[in-house]
Amino acid sequence: MKRIAVLTSGGDAPGMNAAIRAVVRVGIQAGMQVIGVYHGYAGLIDAEFQPLTLRSVGGIIQQGGTMLGSARSEEFKTPEGVRKGIGNLEREGIEALVIIGGNGSQSGATAIMRQGFPVVGIASTIDNDLPCTDISIGVDTAMNIALEAIDRLRVTASSHQRAFLVEVMGRKSGYLALMAGIAGGAEAIVIPEVEIGPEDLAHQLREAYERGKKHAIAVVAEGATYGADAIAHYFKEHGEELGFELRVTTLGHVQRGGTPSAFDRLLATRFGAAAIETLQRGETGVLQVLQAGEVKTVPLEEVFASKKTLDLRLFEMAQILAR
Repeated sequence: MKRIAVLTSGGDAPGMNAAIRAVVRVGIQAGMQVIGVYHGYAGLIDAEFQPLTLRSVGGIIQQGGTMLGSARSEEFKTPEGVRKGIGNLEREGIEALVIIGGNGSQSGATAIMRQGFPVVGIASTIDNDLPCTDISIGVDTAMNIALEAIDRLRVTASSHQRAFLVEVMGRKSGYLALMAGIAGGAEAIVIPEVEIGPEDLAHQLREAYERGKKHAIAVVAEGATYGADAIAHYFKEHGEELGFELRVTTLGHVQRGGTPSAFDRLLATRFGAAAIETLQRGETGVLQVLQAGEVKTVPLEEVFASKKTLDLRLFEMAQILAR
């Protein structure tokens, strides 16, 4: 295999650039020419291709985001769009495609694979909701950014005897909220996997106040049935007496833009190098994942045959620790 391409798709994740760098440098070392596809699947359809060199990826390992850019493409969701993208690759003499991204991105990889074109996926999403991998590129950085925000808000909360509702990203997964909440010593955690209404949260915060706490932090996942704004609105409408003043902080995309942590840089580098090794073995239609500390490959079809679940024993532990 002499000519391959790499693209990033979906939401950016800290560490994507480290993965691109590894794909390019290890690929060139293996005698391959590596082509960058700019702006994700939209760029694949529009043939936005550019050869990448050793110097093209110099100085990017510490940068957040993705040097290749990312964009949504409704056209690529159609069989015609997929065929158009593959046609562009074939016209350029590209023999395989490395796709860095999360669920939506790897769904696109699966569609390309089913059309007979060789692909290798790399797990990259801050939500950590991609099945078959213990963790994805970007999760560690996003979690630490959330934790730093929680620590800073706790200082203010303590000074003013306030409760803060901190909403973190994660789409329909509560992983980030749960882990950041445990590490940050939150008094309450609200996640999509456990139904918690505003009344339940008000009760938890009230109990914290009655136990003598002078402040409280509740970490709320954006995909929860009741998000931070909805909970705050409930408290305002019902005049719930918590003992604290209530404030809402939504972290949002702040979590995506951080400088990648050492863990994410190393994970991304391992994934990128492994993707080239996988192609050299002639293995395609797979996703690079981390399982029990080892980088492995899992068939893309197997990835989407299951759904990633959250270990709710950790949620139970968080409730005990909150006391």
